[in-house]
Amino acid sequence: MVLLLAIGAVFWNESHQPWQTWIARYDVQPNSTPMPIQIQALVPTQTGKPELCVTCHVGIKDISASHPAQAFGCVVCHGGEPLALDKDRAHSTMRGGRNPSDLSVATQSCGQSNCHGGYADEEQNHVDRVLKSMQATYAGGIAHVRFSFGAQNSPIAQFGIRAVNDTSNLRPPKALPSLSMYSTSAPTGTIDAKMSSCLNGGCHLWTKPSQPQVYTYRSSGCAACHYVYADDGVYRGNDPTIPNNEPGHGVAHQLTTAIPFSQCDHCHNRSNYNLKSMAFDWREDLPPMARPLSSLMPPEGRRLIEYYQPIADFTKCEYELNCVDCHTAQEAMGDGHIYGSKKDAQHIQCQTCHGTLTTMPKITSIVDANELAMRQARINGHPEFLKVGDQVITTERGELLWSIKQTAPNKFVQVDKVTGQIYNVPLVKGSGCTQDGKTQTSDYCHTCHSVVR
Repeated sequence: MVLLLAIGAVFWNESHQPWQTWIARYDVQPNSTPMPIQIQALVPTQTGKPELCVTCHVGIKDISASHPAQAFGCVVCHGGEPLALDKDRAHSTMRGGRNPSDLSVATQSCGQSNCHGGYADEEQNHVDRVLKSMQATYAGGIAHVRFSFGAQNSPIAQFGIRAVNDTSNLRPPKALPSLSMYSTSAPTGTIDAKMSSCLNGGCHLWTKPSQPQVYTYRSSGCAACHYVYADDGVYRGNDPTIPNNEPGHGVAHQLTTAIPFSQCDHCHNRSNYNLKSMAFDWREDLPPMARPLSSLMPPEGRRLIEYYQPIADFTKCEYELNCVDCHTAQEAMGDGHIYGSKKDAQHIQCQTCHGTLTTMPKITSIVDANELAMRQARINGHPEFLKVGDQVITTERGELLWSIKQTAPNKFVQVDKVTGQIYNVPLVKGSGCTQDGKTQTSDYCHTCHSVVR
């Protein structure tokens, strides 16, 4: 009765607002199931409080299988006024505008206790880790540019996009204790003024591109990676309130851990860095500067041409697999420590999975159905790939690579986290490789194993 009275009061005060329009528009969409034009109330089991958001956002998808709206609702993440039917009122107190994972508000939304923060196990405090990650601090980029142009005497990072501190007692040897906030009010004409202008353009997680174009559409914060955008930035879902002909929207209202390489390439792609202008220029051999590539070109060939620099070397696994198949959560999201250079933060090398002439990859047995590797397999949508008793490859820092397991002596297989395709992992030991045992960096392997283009 209380719920009906609350909804009735809202309807009485705000029924003149055009919420009915959105249901009518939804009803005429292809493949939609027509709905009566009436207020839709969602009562999440976690709160027991009614929310009217789906009255307008009818047809919107659950953000993910682990965040069902029936359990959590909309307001717990987005904020807003749950009983308002007027757009301005309903959205007036939303966190981060359209994006509650923006790093300015992520601790209040994604990072709530028992969500992605507040755990004794730092591995599960994802927001804290991301705030210290190089994708958020951009510490390496700032340090190397300032050092190259004489603005600081050492290449060691001093600044980040925001100030961060690592209060842990045990830090890896190359981790930093803290970073100061990088000033955006430098005198005109200085390298810091140039850098400030560049950083506002969207090369870190605190912001999205200031002038997005085809191939560069993305969001900020957690959604920069986990909320997939098409190259054209157009929405392809069924929420009638989101224009499907206006660039700047994700493909659908959904988060994913199966992040395709194309999402990574919305930041890490296609550009040539111009030292004179301190900017990234479009490649002249690719659209939109050049004619579109043939739709008949095989996917692997298109990917090599479209996303990878002509002068660079790439191995077969680097263009067949997705980026997340090698760059793990601890690398991409951070491990909870602060680093000033990519080479210090990155720890996956060719030998991690392929071993060397004299050693096999390091492996660890899965002993508990609830340990991190098993949870990751379930969250990534491949629970059948891993079971207790399996042995998985382990990095030098002890991170278990759940997607690569041993199936027989001297035999490993890998599941592509995005496509689900199974690959055999070739081993160096017992092969005809003539590598120098003392040289194990990935760039050394590229000398022989890069793809001919």
